[in-house]
Amino acid sequence: MPSEKVLIVEDEENARTGLAELISAWGYRTETARDGIEGLEKVVSWSPKIVISDLKMPRMDGIQLLERIAEQPQAVTVVLLTAQGSIDTAVEAMKLGAYDFLTKPVDAQRLKVILTNAVRLHTAQHEVAVSRRNLRNAGVLGQLVGTSKVMQEMFVLVEQVAPSTASVLITGESGSGKEMLARTLHELSPRKDKPFVAINCAAIPETLIESEIFGHEKGSFTGAVERRAGVFELAEGGTLLLDEIGEMPAATQAKLLRVLEDRRLRRLGSKVEQEIDVRVLAATNKDPQQAVADGHLREDLYYRLNVFHIQMPPLRAHKEDLEALVASLLSDLNNKHGKNVSGVSAEVMELFERYNWPGNVRELRNTMERAVILCGEGEIERRHLPPNFGQAAGSLRSSSVNSGNSIQVEVGTTVEQAERQLILRTLESTHNNKTRAAEVLGISLKTLHNKLKEYSQHGLTTA
Repeated sequence: MPSEKVLIVEDEENARTGLAELISAWGYRTETARDGIEGLEKVVSWSPKIVISDLKMPRMDGIQLLERIAEQPQAVTVVLLTAQGSIDTAVEAMKLGAYDFLTKPVDAQRLKVILTNAVRLHTAQHEVAVSRRNLRNAGVLGQLVGTSKVMQEMFVLVEQVAPSTASVLITGESGSGKEMLARTLHELSPRKDKPFVAINCAAIPETLIESEIFGHEKGSFTGAVERRAGVFELAEGGTLLLDEIGEMPAATQAKLLRVLEDRRLRRLGSKVEQEIDVRVLAATNKDPQQAVADGHLREDLYYRLNVFHIQMPPLRAHKEDLEALVASLLSDLNNKHGKNVSGVSAEVMELFERYNWPGNVRELRNTMERAVILCGEGEIERRHLPPNFGQAAGSLRSSSVNSGNSIQVEVGTTVEQAERQLILRTLESTHNNKTRAAEVLGISLKTLHNKLKEYSQHGLTTA
């Protein structure tokens, strides 16, 4: 028989006593309260799992009690009792978090079913919480992997903020896993069954970015041959990640700020505004405060997005997680490519641990994916890694002058000239892989393309 605690909050004494006797006969432990204020006191002192409350009461009614219970740290299921004429209010209360409602006079059989289901809900929620805690202790939270101190501390932050609707600003080096963090925030939130949409602000031309974000009407500009929904509409009810937010044009940042504040948007070319319900996350591989100081990020937008800040650590800061990351990636990549790779050799793991991973987890994944495809089955060995693995990024710092990878800057060289040398030599070291070069340089791919375009226009294509 069930033994969960049920608190009955009812101002009519006969109804209060009758419900307590009925529910006690079903095996529940019961307490009673005469109004919302006394009920809230017993929620705090007695910690019931379920509260059955009348909607209309003196001093504090059922809605006010529901709102105050929601502020408590413990999970409490609230069932409201209402007269026939107050059903609309009860429905609104469910939107505020009430589990269910019953009309008076109470149908005993329906009440028993509701209590049984509420107990099952609590059990399921507890099992999920325990499972999540066990996974976290094992080094897994959503798409994130790591048992290191820095990752475990971040897991705690993620679990705290994920259930809320607060905006989160995610910072970290390129390739460190900022989008994985954003997806985990979405998966652990009440919005998990709604869309997760990510947009890279650095990868979209300035002429198209407003259309991509806000949508457009047919004929609103040259080439707009049909109506198109923007990412806000695509993410309705869910989560939107604005990656590389500092690369968004200033005019678009101003429009974005208005949308975030008003929760309303207007497609390009439209005269009609529409309400939106989207949780916004933002990410950048730059120091956001420096981006504000440099004029790349609006200060008011920064404060609007930075309700909660999470720093994604670079891989070199938690190398003790390498084995767990490798195991996780192997499982994923074996499934993706239909391979049966069992692990990596001791020599390869030693190389991984010595390497500084300038491209972070993204570079590790790319390296592992190549190796899984080449290996097919058994253990990944040194021959399955890229020929110059562990040398390309380090060469910018440690190779000799004769290797052609070191950079000598003479006195009198301007900052612009030194920057050009660094960019072009980095491209040489990555065999003109612009994505990898941008990661090594710590700049966005869009910025790299803009620099190269500028050098080409001035005939400065050699270091």
